[in-house]
Amino acid sequence: MTNTLIWLVAATGLVGAIWLILRTKTGRPVPAVLRRGRPLPDFEAVDERGDPVRSTQLHGTATVLLFVRGTWCPFCSAQVKKLTRHYKDIIDLGARLILVTPKPLETTKRVASFFELEFDFWLDESLHVARQLGLVVSSGVPSDYEQEYGTDTVWPTAIVTDAAGIITYVKLSKGFSDRPDPEELLQAIRDQLR
Repeated sequence: MTNTLIWLVAATGLVGAIWLILRTKTGRPVPAVLRRGRPLPDFEAVDERGDPVRSTQLHGTATVLLFVRGTWCPFCSAQVKKLTRHYKDIIDLGARLILVTPKPLETTKRVASFFELEFDFWLDESLHVARQLGLVVSSGVPSDYEQEYGTDTVWPTAIVTDAAGIITYVKLSKGFSDRPDPEELLQAIRDQLR
């Protein structure tokens, strides 16, 4: 009986490991509400000044929306740093760049000031938008940061919409370290201009 239990535990562990490897390679599936060709769902957030904003306000211009986890995430910080070098390229194509983050307002202001960022931050402190879009990761915040950020976070995601608010590009990170290259986002905007 003990050998059977050991084999059962080993088999369960092996199946779990295979699932984790496959999940990391294929990533998380794109939620139905975010599939290409669909309109970006209407949602409300708060900008870095504390003013309410709606996704429908983005109509009229192409937009790059990046859902980032927080300053505690080194991969999100690296992504933001890379984007600072491409911000002008995105703007020159007539698009907006907006980071949607669960960071508290004061933390967001510090980050924007540190990186000398000119692009917009939208806050989703309650993760209401992330839940609506199917992007919440339960218990995804490291315990060292839970006091400031809570326990749940957002799955890193990039979305590009056209001027009509239609999703033309969406990429959910395959894992927490995977992020789209800024050139990929620029190409998604260029493709709209053809």
